[in-house]
Amino acid sequence: MVSQDMKMCVSWAEIDLEALAANVRAFRRHCGEKVEIIAVVKANAYGHGAELISRAALAAGADSLAVHRWQEGAELRLAGIEAPILIMGYSSLAAAGEMAALGLTPTVTTLEFAEAFAEAFAGGARAAKPASEAAPVHVKLDTGMGRHGLLLDEVADFIAALKEVSGLRVEGLFTHFAAADDRGLTHARKQLENFNRACTELKRRGLLPPIRHCCNSAGAMVLPEAHFEAVRPGLSLYGMNPFDYGPPPLPLRPVLTLKSRVVRLRTLPAGSPIGYGCTYVTPEAMRVALVPVGYGDGYHRLLTHRAQVLVGGRRAAVLGRVSMDQIVVDVNHIPEVKMEDEVVLIGSQGKETISAEEVATWAQTINYEVTTSLLPRLPRLPRLPRGTGNGA
Repeated sequence: MVSQDMKMCVSWAEIDLEALAANVRAFRRHCGEKVEIIAVVKANAYGHGAELISRAALAAGADSLAVHRWQEGAELRLAGIEAPILIMGYSSLAAAGEMAALGLTPTVTTLEFAEAFAEAFAGGARAAKPASEAAPVHVKLDTGMGRHGLLLDEVADFIAALKEVSGLRVEGLFTHFAAADDRGLTHARKQLENFNRACTELKRRGLLPPIRHCCNSAGAMVLPEAHFEAVRPGLSLYGMNPFDYGPPPLPLRPVLTLKSRVVRLRTLPAGSPIGYGCTYVTPEAMRVALVPVGYGDGYHRLLTHRAQVLVGGRRAAVLGRVSMDQIVVDVNHIPEVKMEDEVVLIGSQGKETISAEEVATWAQTINYEVTTSLLPRLPRLPRLPRGTGNGA
């Protein structure tokens, strides 16, 4: 097994599990004890490490987990996680047996899949499920996102048909807000109106599932009337802000710090080109540091000539193009820097902070993409408590 000791890493993502737990508790306080928290850990927990984050979120009080693809749920099951796992996206008919055997909860959109899943669930060994239990499924309603899910005039008849499938239990009904991060919430409220209309019809027909969930991170924070029985925080569990018009209303703590090290120091003479394409040429003699992180780690090439990093608690500009494995930074103004000094690309060092939101601005994208882009060769290492040697 490859060593996961921070001292042996040249670049890594440090995961603050205490911050994650604080964020889970913040949502719990805000939403109330009666509202279930479904921790969204899709896309490798937004780049933070799915198994590590899932265990910590559940320990902090999350009730269940959600991912997009069934393979993500399978990996968590095979890692020994027994909590309920909702598969929010489409699952192929061929996967029904495997999902049933693993005790995953699918989102169903066809009777054919529902029947195959119920049959497999009844006939095989299942993880984390008592033998007598019916197969739980959720149904997604498209209230105005235009993606996955049933339309308003389809959902009641579809759930009625599901009720006729032997061994199947329609546990949940959900939708997803397209614009709960907008200041005016006009579209989110229209979606909520559509969802409530569907729920009224389902209740009238005796078909309303026991668990309803609509809210992503933004919705959970600003639409308390949409909390229902459960909420699905994702981005903000990791301490990131879904709003571009101001700070979030909950006290969130960033969970991820992206770190590397100075692996070469030298002074380049004036007129020295740096990086592919020679797009930067030193205007004078400059002291520069080589940092072993690049787009092969998910540090976007679009950060070329835009990004800064932290060295010795001070900002240092990235010089030249971001390459696959390394960048060069200007440390001319940081005379105390030395070999193997820690470099922070996302996070805090001293009194300075570079947030995922700031990196997203440089890369002309959103904070979601900044962390989900981080690739597997970057170890995800839990931040050790202060005073133990490796914590920051």
